[in-house]
Amino acid sequence: MAEATTDIRSDFSVTPLVRDTMQERVYRQVSDLILDGEIAPGQVVTIQSLADAFGVSTMPVREALKRLTAASALTFVTGRAMGVPRLDRDRLIDLRNVRVEMEGTAVRWAAERIDEATLEEVRRIFTAMDKAIAAGDVKGFLRGNRAYHFTIYRASGSPVLVNVIETLWLQISPYFNLLRSSGNYVSSNVRHRTLLRGLSDHDPETAARALTDDIDGAFDVLRGLLA
Repeated sequence: MAEATTDIRSDFSVTPLVRDTMQERVYRQVSDLILDGEIAPGQVVTIQSLADAFGVSTMPVREALKRLTAASALTFVTGRAMGVPRLDRDRLIDLRNVRVEMEGTAVRWAAERIDEATLEEVRRIFTAMDKAIAAGDVKGFLRGNRAYHFTIYRASGSPVLVNVIETLWLQISPYFNLLRSSGNYVSSNVRHRTLLRGLSDHDPETAARALTDDIDGAFDVLRGLLA
């Protein structure tokens, strides 16, 4: 005798889930602070200070910070204060290797499918980064650097890959603050120009080589600082 089956929709009153919750918005805002270099190594933030800044209760901030701790983007410094986790040599090498693979793949895919409107946006961001370098605007450069890379990565057409790359950037991007005195920002934008040329020519390998050179330029400086 066959078992009776019941349509779950007939037994339960289901309310569609709201994806854009307060916790998600707070998580996105704190992530943006990390990705844009607003939270630098050695700097600490508290749940209360973030709640006050965002004008929300501490609950969504606490939950968002739990997610970022699980992603190794933040760590507890004291009971109520959080900061960027310490970067050691082994972790730096691991992040470099995975970034080259993941971001290199995204760049190759982007070079094959990027359209003229996206290329024009990448060119605009590149010019803004050059101006930030000339003005000594570190935060402006870091914001532009993130926008430059992720505009390209989104052109890969793979949201899954972009999410993986963002998780990697949450762990490494605060340390981009330390690259200024090395002259890396200037040399990085030289490599950005080569990457842009590869994209404009729809040349995946040229674009990927430039991306790897860009990652390695930052890696070499940070490895020296750790030493």
